Amino acid sequence: MHSMLKAAILQVMGKIDSGDTAWVLAAAALVMLMTPGLGFFYAGLVRRKNVLSTLMHSFFILCLISVQWVLWGYTLAFGPDWHGVIGSLRWIGLSGIGSAPNPNYAPTIPHGAFVVFQMMFAVITPALITGAFAERKRFKAFAIFTLLWATLIYDPLAHWVWGHNGWLARLGTLDFAGGTVVHISSGISALVVAKVLGPRILHARDPHEPHDVTMALLGTALLWFGWFGFNAGSALAANGLAVSAFINTNTAAAMGALVWMTIAWTRKGAPSVVGALAGAVAGLVAITPAAGYVTPAASILIGAAAAGVCYAAVGIRDRIRVDDALDVFAVHGLGGTVGAIATGIFATVAINASASNGLLYGNPKQLLTQVIAVAATWLFAGAGTYLILKFVMLVTSLRVTEREERVGLDLSQHAEAAYSQ
Repeated sequence: MHSMLKAAILQVMGKIDSGDTAWVLAAAALVMLMTPGLGFFYAGLVRRKNVLSTLMHSFFILCLISVQWVLWGYTLAFGPDWHGVIGSLRWIGLSGIGSAPNPNYAPTIPHGAFVVFQMMFAVITPALITGAFAERKRFKAFAIFTLLWATLIYDPLAHWVWGHNGWLARLGTLDFAGGTVVHISSGISALVVAKVLGPRILHARDPHEPHDVTMALLGTALLWFGWFGFNAGSALAANGLAVSAFINTNTAAAMGALVWMTIAWTRKGAPSVVGALAGAVAGLVAITPAAGYVTPAASILIGAAAAGVCYAAVGIRDRIRVDDALDVFAVHGLGGTVGAIATGIFATVAINASASNGLLYGNPKQLLTQVIAVAATWLFAGAGTYLILKFVMLVTSLRVTEREERVGLDLSQHAEAAYSQ
């Protein structure tokens, strides 16, 4: 009761709380670590000749979007509202943003702390897409695409869902840490990119097997660790809600890993390590929109459901003839969809008094709202990504030549090799 009273007083006064500020800055650092962690996860799953190029995708995006966010990304996503669609340019270059809190977003931390926390979300989202076009996209095309996608897809979506007066926010969409904004948007975009690029060149002498599963495991561990900042940090305060999101995050990841591994063990006769890693990520993805709204018991169900759905989606990948190299659509697109819809079922004001109950607690309208948000994200991200790709094709070719692909992107794009032998 004392902590709730303190939070209410601080919100009214707009006073900066040092504990909240320290937690949000630490959470931002945790989320930053997720992007290189993602790079290691993806790099461990590709072939030896494409390790550096895969790692470089994540590292380059960390640099590129950090600058884009300061110059114009943040103001488009969170700036003063323009008809519920996009933020104005009032805060371009972070002009006018100082140490005072912004009561519309986080009344107990400096506005700049909120900026840097959200920056790390903007960084990792386009990095997720890179798993779909691994081993075949030209670096120049990748750089142009990433800048345009972050500006034209991510920033508007962030404003719709999280921006003050964004149209999906006004509708009542519940997305605690990015089920729609981060995972569905990147997963659907990944599917479009993979379809437009076409499949990789694979042949008997160069089979596509993960070159280093230990590297992928390291990357998954870093992702899991960073995800505590991703989800628990989205409480934007060091409080009970952050604790609840932390517990739910860990629980869903663990359940996702157990379910995926068990399914693989039953079907293929061995407890797959890669399957356990994929299941953990699926659980993390699905709990992201729900982390601050549901009970720990619900997080178990969400993690299990995500693992089952995503496993099935990976199984039909070859039938739809789309070479999503590292199953970004299956894990992030569908995992995010499962999580966003599950939020509309399991959300309860007993966990988050500022939210709404879901279907299970007598409010079917919330489920409908979540479905609308999911559909809007699917359509906007899919169509927008396709148009961006068509524009990039006017500037440069999207994929490397057949010779460059056979040599590997490490040498053909960066003139460097990950390993000396």
